[in-house]
Amino acid sequence: MEEQSHTQSASEEEADEQSIQDAAKLSPRLIYEVIRRDGEEELERPTRSLIWSGIAAGIMISFSVLGEAIFRTYLPDAPSSYLIENLGYSLGFLLVILGRMQLFTENTITTVLPLMAAPTRGMFGRVCRLWGIVLIANVIGAFMIATVFAHTSAISPDLMPALMSLSEHAVGMPAGESFMRAIPAGILVAAIVWMLPQVENAAFFVILVFTWLIAAGDFTHIVAGSVEMGLLAVTGNLGFIDAIFGFFLPVLFGNVVGGTAIFTLMAWGQVRDEMVEQI
Repeated sequence: MEEQSHTQSASEEEADEQSIQDAAKLSPRLIYEVIRRDGEEELERPTRSLIWSGIAAGIMISFSVLGEAIFRTYLPDAPSSYLIENLGYSLGFLLVILGRMQLFTENTITTVLPLMAAPTRGMFGRVCRLWGIVLIANVIGAFMIATVFAHTSAISPDLMPALMSLSEHAVGMPAGESFMRAIPAGILVAAIVWMLPQVENAAFFVILVFTWLIAAGDFTHIVAGSVEMGLLAVTGNLGFIDAIFGFFLPVLFGNVVGGTAIFTLMAWGQVRDEMVEQI
């Protein structure tokens, strides 16, 4: 009887210890390891899978622009309307991130962590391959859906003035300003990726809040912005030179600086010595 009581007590202690471990916060090293493994899986994906996933992400991210346009069209004119309408910007990101589609700005952290762990020429080539495929696929998807918006009856004509206004604002910034405003957006998307392993059940709210902040802060994002750029291009309101050099390249480089050169390097710096000790 005493032995049975001791066994039961030990089992309860083990159960309590497991509960404590499950409830404990993930350390930066463990978060890093989760994202690194995820990045390695992404780097192993077949080219065709990356293309289709990237095109899907480019199409679905359009609901960020569309959601914002719907709010802008139908909200009453009030001081708070700006903050509310930017909630629409989160819709496309929720679809893409929770749907596990390939979004270029997510890859600026997930695939770079494996490169930092093993900085070889081969790994660098694999990262460049994935970045190139996903970025091109995202832009193709963005232009496809922009063409649908502009030249079909898929959306209400009432929404077009807001869509055009949003697009003109996003693409109409000077190149230097677009670059600088893309840096915070890159940092925020990378931060979302870093936080997701920790929050799990609250992922919806993390994505909602921080992508809303991108819109409310008037920051620029290369994939969502490509929908706006595409809409202006397919309606004849934006030339090739202005699109590429005035918007696309500055925002692309700004997002990479924010997501990779700033956030990912800081994240790697937190765990570098611990990973070396583990090895």
